[in-house]
Amino acid sequence: MKKVVIWSGLAGFLVLVAGCGVGSVPDSQMAAVTAMAPQSWVASGPGRAGVDEEWVRRFGDSRLEALVREAIAANPNLQSTREKVQRAVILAEASNAASLPQLNGTFNGNRNKQVFVGLPIPGSSGPLSSLSTNFGASLDVSWEPDIWGKVAAGQAADLARVGAEENAYRAARASLAGQVVKAWLALGEAQEQVALSQYTLGLRKKLETAVHERFANALSEDGGTAAQLRLARTEVANNEELIVSWQAEAERARRQLEILVGRYPAGQAGQGVTLPSLPTKPPVGLPSELLQRRPDVLEAERLFAAASKDREVAHWARFPSISLTSSAGRSSSQLEDLLKSDFGVWSLGGNLTAPILSGGQLRANYELSQSSERGALADLQSKVLAAFGEVEQALVADAFFDERLAAAERALAESEAADEAAVRDYADGLDNVLTVLEAQGQRTQIASQVVTLRRQRLENRVDLHLALGGDFKVRGK
Repeated sequence: MKKVVIWSGLAGFLVLVAGCGVGSVPDSQMAAVTAMAPQSWVASGPGRAGVDEEWVRRFGDSRLEALVREAIAANPNLQSTREKVQRAVILAEASNAASLPQLNGTFNGNRNKQVFVGLPIPGSSGPLSSLSTNFGASLDVSWEPDIWGKVAAGQAADLARVGAEENAYRAARASLAGQVVKAWLALGEAQEQVALSQYTLGLRKKLETAVHERFANALSEDGGTAAQLRLARTEVANNEELIVSWQAEAERARRQLEILVGRYPAGQAGQGVTLPSLPTKPPVGLPSELLQRRPDVLEAERLFAAASKDREVAHWARFPSISLTSSAGRSSSQLEDLLKSDFGVWSLGGNLTAPILSGGQLRANYELSQSSERGALADLQSKVLAAFGEVEQALVADAFFDERLAAAERALAESEAADEAAVRDYADGLDNVLTVLEAQGQRTQIASQVVTLRRQRLENRVDLHLALGGDFKVRGK
């Protein structure tokens, strides 16, 4: 009967403590910054709702999608960020385990000899001594009830940090995709600039040949032939240098792309890449929706939630705590008796601990937690403002790039017509080579500027997608 009472009591204690409350994920704290969101974007007004999750595909190149997919799988920096999420999960699990009852099994054995000084036995040559042997086995349970909610608050803070790390990973993943696309665009621009420079080199060489023929036939103006021929040759050499410069830029972009996707920078990626057409403008939605999409904002919100729970932990740390212990087992001088119920032992106890003097440490910890909470809120507000600013800036820049590119294309058309007219006039003897060199120089400069503007506009479109937040998809496995 005693055996039943002892083990039933221990089982009941375990059921009691196992049913204690544990920390849960803290509620969203985004209400603290919701009022910062305007009704609509200043740069665009009301926009279409939704998120373009296939913006990588909109650039129209399956090779680019494959590189983004490869980068997500193999980029070392992203892998490191992914491991931070795992570490946060493990820490949260460890925190939760520490709040549960701790059950330990114990087995011990000892043999003691005691000497009783002053108690001689008649006829004995020495003092009285005694040998004893004892064996014991027990199950020991300990638990600290969370009477104030301090432990639950600590667990909730750890869970909030898990959420923060998950959003930090999402932000890093999106940023990596943006970097891969931008490296691809830089490579496309460099290769288009190489092609443009090679085309211009053909024009320069053709002009050099015409000038040289005039010089050889003595058909040029007095005193100008040698100088004009030198100028034509100078432009040929300058253009050859420009080709090499853009080829070097293409190699740099190619190797940067390979590093981003986790490959050795062998300079083999992105052969034949050109700048794609401008994708469709994504839906911008409402500013208030951005707060629920941007991973960096959500990360800051989770850190603010964690700081709030840390403040609760520091507050309740100033209150008394209770710990309960229970043990049940067997004890005997004979090892085989540990299997017999007649040798059962048990104990049940509790401790109440209350801080009295701590030198101001508990108060200082609480004030520190308050400061950390205020700092986390300020960080969240800063992230929200930065997010709004990035969207507004990208929207404004998008409109400006449209205007700049339209003007540059008009200028390019005029420069091409001017170049053709200058070449005809020179061939007809109506103008000199300086006009042709100037016209070709302007045409080349403007054509190069158009290519750069196209790349910048595409990069800004990438920035807009990233600024609007949300997830993205790439085709393939």
